[in-house]
Amino acid sequence: MVETISAGGRRIEVAWHGPAPGDAPTLVFLHDGIGCAATWRGFPADLAREAGCGALVYSRIGYGGSDPVPLPRPLTYMHEEGYTGLPEVLDAAGVRTAYLVGHSDGGSIALLHASTPRAVPRVRGLLLEAPHVFCEEITVRAIGQAREEYLHGDLRGRLARYHGPNVECAFWGWNRAWLDPGFRAWNIEDRLPAVTVPVLVVQGTDDPYGTLLQVESIERGCGGPVRRCVFALCGHSPHRDQPEGVLLAMAAFLRELRGG
Repeated sequence: MVETISAGGRRIEVAWHGPAPGDAPTLVFLHDGIGCAATWRGFPADLAREAGCGALVYSRIGYGGSDPVPLPRPLTYMHEEGYTGLPEVLDAAGVRTAYLVGHSDGGSIALLHASTPRAVPRVRGLLLEAPHVFCEEITVRAIGQAREEYLHGDLRGRLARYHGPNVECAFWGWNRAWLDPGFRAWNIEDRLPAVTVPVLVVQGTDDPYGTLLQVESIERGCGGPVRRCVFALCGHSPHRDQPEGVLLAMAAFLRELRGG
């Protein structure tokens, strides 16, 4: 069910699946840089059912049906979401025990939040798809290509179906930040030692936005256990490119963490 909640004085679009937070742990889905709650499609409901959890899927500020934000976004927008935006949403939604499921930017936000004292003891584990912990040249090239597709192709129209009036905010807030020359120095590897909860990292071998160097850095840097799951014939969205394999891997990881 799609609804809105107030978090930090701003209207946030959310969708719920499965048990309420008082009845089971909650999977919290954090979308990618041009996604929103709806772009996850049926995956959150499927994973919640397989894992015996509830699911909270939300659109970050500036995306989907949530409130807009002024542009340009600061180059620290993922830090702001991880440190402030996400905990405000969790508090407003009444989430007691959480597993964060983050895709791309959402994976980076999950890592940033898990590195803070505010995450303890609520966040019990991270399930990350194609996360970034530093800026790679391959990422910049792919985001530059996305800009061309938005200006001269059909990308704007495809995104508008999900973001409506927020489409310019959603795209340019992400695109201009990543293509800013100052973003080449963006790096959150120094936050990884403070991430002590178990982490599953899912990566595709054909991801145009990042390489296995991201996975290796997370494995090397995190203060807790890290498990990798790499899929061939898979791009930047493993839950869409390899849905059965990703669902099985994530559900098994969650059952193991929950002791069942």
